[in-house]
Amino acid sequence: MSEEEINNTLARMCRVLASIPSGHVVTYGDLAAMAGFPKGARLAGQQLRKLPKDTKLPWHRVINAQGRLSLPEPRASYQRELLQSEGVSFLKGRIDMAKYRWRP
Repeated sequence: MSEEEINNTLARMCRVLASIPSGHVVTYGDLAAMAGFPKGARLAGQQLRKLPKDTKLPWHRVINAQGRLSLPEPRASYQRELLQSEGVSFLKGRIDMAKYRWRP
């Protein structure tokens, strides 16, 4: 991928990320598909890692397809806190995707 393609990919992912409402989540695959990259879950994860530490984008609303957090500690605990503050609940470490998954 060229530098321009990489920047365009990140911009597309960021637009989708910004539109995820509070109290809802999407999977990495959902994020990629909504940005125009079907089957791009890994690409979504790679792009999210490029976000600056002080980003205002709701990166914490992106989880894995099993409804679990994929980040290592201590970031996973921080992500869990942010989601819980928005009303997202966990049961045995998982989020109820039928209840909280955002499908525009």
